[in-house]
Amino acid sequence: MFDSLTKWSPKILSVLRFISGFLIFWHGSQKILGFPEKQGGGKGALMLTAGILELTGGTLLALGLFTRPTAFILSGLMAVAYFMSHSPNGFLPLVNRGELAVLYCFVFFYFFFAGGGDWSLDRALTKKK
Repeated sequence: MFDSLTKWSPKILSVLRFISGFLIFWHGSQKILGFPEKQGGGKGALMLTAGILELTGGTLLALGLFTRPTAFILSGLMAVAYFMSHSPNGFLPLVNRGELAVLYCFVFFYFFFAGGGDWSLDRALTKKK
């Protein structure tokens, strides 16, 4: 039974990549555009940088374009977000409200190794060559 599911792995990887990119895009949209609602918290160069990376990186991930380098950068961004914003509030992610940052960090790190999957612009562009 599981053998028949295995053939779907590259396609489901693409779905996970799209959803992750879509979700991180909206975090950037909050920081940069104040939409759908303005994000509270810090301002300044760090938030601007994070917002730009989330907005552009989310778009690139959703499209599956430059997936590996984008995922590597976003994974690092989430690690920085965790250690700068969450870990000072306690050790455990559940306590310091850093679960999303940790999860995003490792999902993006997985995309760095796995690529964008079957349904990605990266795949479409390499097939044509």
